[in-house]
Amino acid sequence: MKKWPGALIKIGVNNIIDEDVILGYPTGRAIAETELIIGDSCVIRSGTIIYRGTCIGDRLNTGHNVVIREQNIIGTNVSIWSNTVIDYACKIGNGVKIHSNIYVAQYTVIEDDVFIAPGVSFANDKYPLSDNLQGPVVKKGARIGVNATLLPGVIINEGAVVGAGCVVTKNVNAFSVVVGNPAKELGNVSDIFPDNT
Repeated sequence: MKKWPGALIKIGVNNIIDEDVILGYPTGRAIAETELIIGDSCVIRSGTIIYRGTCIGDRLNTGHNVVIREQNIIGTNVSIWSNTVIDYACKIGNGVKIHSNIYVAQYTVIEDDVFIAPGVSFANDKYPLSDNLQGPVVKKGARIGVNATLLPGVIINEGAVVGAGCVVTKNVNAFSVVVGNPAKELGNVSDIFPDNT
């Protein structure tokens, strides 16, 4: 691994960090806290870049070529797979699984035990080039299907399922299933997936 010169980095124990990982990459933004903190027993694979000013809990597991920007707070037992970008100032809870080729926009909140399938996009700018950025909020245990798009500020409530290819333009009720573009409620998770709730 390469530690960026001058970066403040605190790394826990029992980590596996590939040789061409870059830690403590500088940001072009003025931030108050610049130390990068990485917990114990993490696996960080080749091509990954983690900026300074982020705090990561124990047992992070990355794929290849992951980018984690500054000012992120990431919990324990989180998986972030290959070619995914976590933009700055996001909050990610414990036990979250973020698959490959995903863009998580600034100010997104992802709570505990969320699953995000490949190719999902999070947006945060309702009127492009606005200074009023608001990322989506994904509540505990929600599941987001392949290639879904979550528009700025939407809330995916607890236990909801967002179908593949959905464009989510408004809040999704707890334990509901939504499909389509724009996303529309199909029913309750327990009715549609009775053996998988």
